Amino acid sequence: MPTLKKTLLSVTVLLSSLLTGAVHAALNIEITQGIEGAVPVAVVPFKWTGPEPRPPQDIAEIISSNLARSGRFEPLSARDMLARPDSDSEINFKNWRLIDSDYLVVGNIDYQGGDRYKIRFRIYDVYKGKQLDGYMMSVSGTRLRRAAHHASDIIYEALTGERGAFDTEVAYVTASGVGKQRRYTLWVADSDGYNAQALMNSSEPILSPAWSPDGKKLAYSSLEDGGHQVVFVQEVASGRRQLVSSNIGLNGAPSWSPDGKSLALSMSKDGNPEIYVIDLSSKKIRRLTRHWAIDTEPTWMPDGKSIIFTSDRGGRPQLYRVPVSGGKARRLTFEGSFNARAAVSPDGKKVAMIHRVNGAYRVAVLELETGYLRVMTDGSLDESPSFAPNGSMILYATNSGMRGVLAAVSVDGRVRQRLTVQEGDVREPAWSPFNK
Repeated sequence: MPTLKKTLLSVTVLLSSLLTGAVHAALNIEITQGIEGAVPVAVVPFKWTGPEPRPPQDIAEIISSNLARSGRFEPLSARDMLARPDSDSEINFKNWRLIDSDYLVVGNIDYQGGDRYKIRFRIYDVYKGKQLDGYMMSVSGTRLRRAAHHASDIIYEALTGERGAFDTEVAYVTASGVGKQRRYTLWVADSDGYNAQALMNSSEPILSPAWSPDGKKLAYSSLEDGGHQVVFVQEVASGRRQLVSSNIGLNGAPSWSPDGKSLALSMSKDGNPEIYVIDLSSKKIRRLTRHWAIDTEPTWMPDGKSIIFTSDRGGRPQLYRVPVSGGKARRLTFEGSFNARAAVSPDGKKVAMIHRVNGAYRVAVLELETGYLRVMTDGSLDESPSFAPNGSMILYATNSGMRGVLAAVSVDGRVRQRLTVQEGDVREPAWSPFNK
């Protein structure tokens, strides 16, 4: 059986191959269902004041794409605009009312020398004829796309009252090849699928990636140690990683505590899969559950006081909740014979899960206060739900034809998207927290 050290050497790949793979692993996002009567908005191409060539990114186009991707807005095509103002004095609100645009975004990009750009934009209510918000930022050329996502968040919040989640990232795992050529890669990409970066490449499965609360690290389980499941924590920026759990038996399904100081895991080091908590600084392990059944897939509540996990202690997989301080676990799900893989909304009010209905495995959402459970998807083999950091969408894995793809559904079920890669299957999605 190969050692972990030898396997770690075997998973190192050439940078050129990773860069090539990034083209095939970038997520292509298709809006399959938007809100009927989405709000019309016009994002005017930003005026460029500087020498040629122009900036490498079209800020207005990225903003329009983001707003469209939310499913809540219907951006006006630039070719249908009657004018292209970039200041208050140039805006004729009557013209924008004629083409039924509820909101207007105008802006400009100034060249500051070197690789620096200043972006300014303003948001207007067309029917009230007044400015709602305005913002200015100075960025480098390499961060123009990131700045466009940040601008999209500001605009989204100004128009909806809810924080936007465009300036975030998603982690996912791709699998390609067959047999001995099968390869698994852990990726991180912008929320719109661009800038895919490979963090880890292996001939063995990579499972359950989970973001740290500060968005700087990912915990995941891997079968690198000759098929023995172990858990790593890896820095996203540097790629450095640390082996945090390699006890005998199962080490899987890591979940970060809200303060980022601990991981909850499912381990079988004492013979039976149970829920444990590892203090990352001291490496001390504390056992949380004690039962003859299989306890797995822990996830922390946002207040850090309890953990939801999957257990078959009632005969079939269901969700339970146990205090982090220890004590008796309380069953949460009663509808259906299978409920597993919990994901908790950022406000702690909802739990997404995989729910079996008529032989199909679908994403469902449980309202903790009322106990109401709603099936959100119509797939046959949905997996791994993950909430957006603003709680507006749920990202999950599913099948399309013969391939594994990602999909997303809004929490009200009105917006749906499909996310695919050019080659191979894509699984194990995890939406990052807000960038800090």
